[in-house]
Amino acid sequence: MDNNKILLEIYIPSIEREYDIYVPISKRIGTIRKLIVEGISDFSDDEIIIRDDMNLYSKETGLIYDVNMKVIDTDLANGSKVILI
Repeated sequence: MDNNKILLEIYIPSIEREYDIYVPISKRIGTIRKLIVEGISDFSDDEIIIRDDMNLYSKETGLIYDVNMKVIDTDLANGSKVILI
């Protein structure tokens, strides 16, 4: 695996599902969030309702990830668990 991607475990409470997703560390959290929501929406036959106010949260700390920060500048690492609400 390239060093420019990390594997995240994404939990989505609204559809009660988890997904393992590789994300590029050079992208902003806002971009990653958008790609994850659109991808999961397509993959889950539109079970998830796409909203502009959805955010990624640390499953361990509950803290929200700033949409303007790059993934590399956060505490996210391979195997990190996040929640999409």
